[in-house]
Amino acid sequence: MKDVRVTVDQSDSASFPGGRVDADRVEATTDPEIQVQIDRDNEAAMADMGKYIRAVRSRIGMTQREFSERIGISVDTLRNWEQGRRHPTGTARALLRIIDKAPEVAVAAPQR
Repeated sequence: MKDVRVTVDQSDSASFPGGRVDADRVEATTDPEIQVQIDRDNEAAMADMGKYIRAVRSRIGMTQREFSERIGISVDTLRNWEQGRRHPTGTARALLRIIDKAPEVAVAAPQR
């Protein structure tokens, strides 16, 4: 792929490159079509999150039961996450990122 450098003046919107957006097509998109795409994107994100969670758990060498007990959730919740039926939010998502980046610290942390 060819690299292209572009210089823009933030105060002049005309200096921004046009890109590949078909403005007519965007304007013609209906709200129901937008909702369908949002739903598809959410399904894809949940599937990707499931793969991510499974990879994190596998990397530290824990079974679903061990991992769920370690982070304080039910095995059913973990299975739902890994299968893309549900996804972690807030604190759980942050904890998964910590486990991903520093598994030795997260796994060594004392349990309650």
